[in-house]
Amino acid sequence: MKAVLRRLTPRTLRGRLSLVALTTAALLMTVLTVVFNVMTDRHLRHQADDELHNRAAAAATTVDARGPQVRVLETADDQLLDANVWIYAGTRVIEKPPSAAARSPLTRAADRLAAHGQQSCVTVGTKSPRSVRLCSQPLPSNHAVTIVTALDLGPYRSSADTLLLGSLILDAVMLVCTYALTRLAVGRALHPVRAMTDQATQRSAVASAERFGAAEHPAELARLGASLDALLDRIRTVLRHEQQLTGELSHELRTPLTRIVIELDWWRARPRTDDETRATHEVIAEAAQSMRTICDTLLHEARDSMQNPSAAAGTTDVVPVLRRMVRHIESPASVKAVLEAAAPELQAGVAPALLERIVSPLLSNAARYARSSVTVCARHAPGAVRIDVTDDGPGVPRAFLGELFQPGRRADSGDGHDGAGLGLALARRLARSVGGEVSYDTEHAPGARFSVSLPAG
Repeated sequence: MKAVLRRLTPRTLRGRLSLVALTTAALLMTVLTVVFNVMTDRHLRHQADDELHNRAAAAATTVDARGPQVRVLETADDQLLDANVWIYAGTRVIEKPPSAAARSPLTRAADRLAAHGQQSCVTVGTKSPRSVRLCSQPLPSNHAVTIVTALDLGPYRSSADTLLLGSLILDAVMLVCTYALTRLAVGRALHPVRAMTDQATQRSAVASAERFGAAEHPAELARLGASLDALLDRIRTVLRHEQQLTGELSHELRTPLTRIVIELDWWRARPRTDDETRATHEVIAEAAQSMRTICDTLLHEARDSMQNPSAAAGTTDVVPVLRRMVRHIESPASVKAVLEAAAPELQAGVAPALLERIVSPLLSNAARYARSSVTVCARHAPGAVRIDVTDDGPGVPRAFLGELFQPGRRADSGDGHDGAGLGLALARRLARSVGGEVSYDTEHAPGARFSVSLPAG
């Protein structure tokens, strides 16, 4: 049964709403039709009773009950009165219609009404399809005179049937109109939804700046458009995050890949001894391990920031990590890198690999632009560990400060360096992911100073 109902149920929202409206209208019209016809039938019956009482009053004017016997006076309308009138004195019939048989249903019904001696009415069915209404009217006299009048209900029934047929036709027309108008109205109401669907199908959710909420819609559709806009914004954020992660991986992997390529070119330039080959293998293995560490760090950071942004990152000793980074920093021979630690034991609330990924872009930039020295200073700060990376290079142009930490931006793309402008943005994002910050000291001169603030471990 449920499967049959499921097949019969319209598949479109417009069809379902139209069916609901049609069913509701049908129920309402059925109730109204029944009530209307019941009230009409009652009204027609009251009209028939009034007509019978009027006839009884007219027949009462022909009855003389003042003497010892009841007499019926002859009048000009005698035939009209005799056609449907019974006159009783007690239970004795004084006058009856000429066509009424003694044992006919009408005569028996009239006898019962006269025997009660009260004003009452009854409907009697005859052999013909029509019914007859009889009413009794007692007269105030000593002879218990009762007048019973009869009326054929055929015309009244015909009027009631005509009204019923008319109401049924009207109901059918109204139901057809209701269904058609409901489908039309629902179709027009759902037109913005179809338009929004076509827009979502045709335009790109990422590239297009258009949004559903920008158009004028009813309140319900405006809320739907706002929800779709929020969903599109989240999708754009996720896609941007994926693009940013791809760019950061490319940027971070460039240095170790360059080392591998350089070592291989150097090794293939001429025959090498076993010791030189072994040294080349060690450099390549170290660069590959660095690439693996970079990938693991960025992927874990991206996964953790998406699943649980507040997850704890762990703790690490800052000085050993910085000492190793300063010792292995790639810088020209004329540039000297030194580490200054205010205390030998500094613990930051980040993992060692993440600390390296935060500080590494700052060290690379400092070594790239420094003239003679790069200084890394680590010290305690209130509730945090602060790491300053300072170089004596040209510094950052003031006109570029507003774009310094934006991905893909470089102050001078033609300065001969192969950077992609992603390092500083990556360092700041990684630091902020663990509750830290990377900033640039605009008051430091000459050179540049970048400060890293990380939670204390």
